[in-house]
Amino acid sequence: MTNPDPASGPAPETRPRFPARRVLILLGAVIVGAAVGYGVVHKASAPSPSADAADCAPAVTLAKKLDPLATGEVAAVTMARTPLKMPDLAFEDGNGNPKKLSDWRGKTVLLNLWATWCVPCRKEMPALDRLQAKLGSDKFQVVAVNIDTRDLDKPKTFLKEANLTRLGNFSDAKARVFQDLKSIGLALGMPTSVLIDGRGCRIGHIAGPAEWDSDDAVKLIRASLGP
Repeated sequence: MTNPDPASGPAPETRPRFPARRVLILLGAVIVGAAVGYGVVHKASAPSPSADAADCAPAVTLAKKLDPLATGEVAAVTMARTPLKMPDLAFEDGNGNPKKLSDWRGKTVLLNLWATWCVPCRKEMPALDRLQAKLGSDKFQVVAVNIDTRDLDKPKTFLKEANLTRLGNFSDAKARVFQDLKSIGLALGMPTSVLIDGRGCRIGHIAGPAEWDSDDAVKLIRASLGP
């Protein structure tokens, strides 16, 4: 990462000079205008906490109902206690086409971040593939996003050699998805998984691996899908 260019030095003597008072007035106007402009843009682009709370209240209610099911192989899953709307994470599919988390809006999603250099991730992937085979439908999808940043062919090779045919080949070579989740306290290490409802709200999350095709996990995921 390069540093911004250093501030330019004093203006050449050949440039016309302005009275100091006039310069200060002009500078002040520019700063105030920029601040106001930033405030408008920032306000327009920032999510509304009250709107998110209303939108995600059902996810918190569901999380409370699911809490007793977070046992055994999925005991490490932390259920949501407060409303949280997930950022619209951006990544790519196996053909390099852009994808976003919102592409699965309306479905319950188990979002998983993994990498080939992460041993627990590689061990967990077959279970995620089997979970997708068991429960994948118009109601549920496992979205496993790889964050390898060097050898982009390595995850493709791993999925092929492990015969993981149910999982899509999603990737983010810049690992921004990890940083986005880290910024909201949901990514402390690898692997990381987040259970998300059809509105894009967190139901629960786990830092670390789980046996996702176990009876405990399947029971938890099925209960999250409703009737």
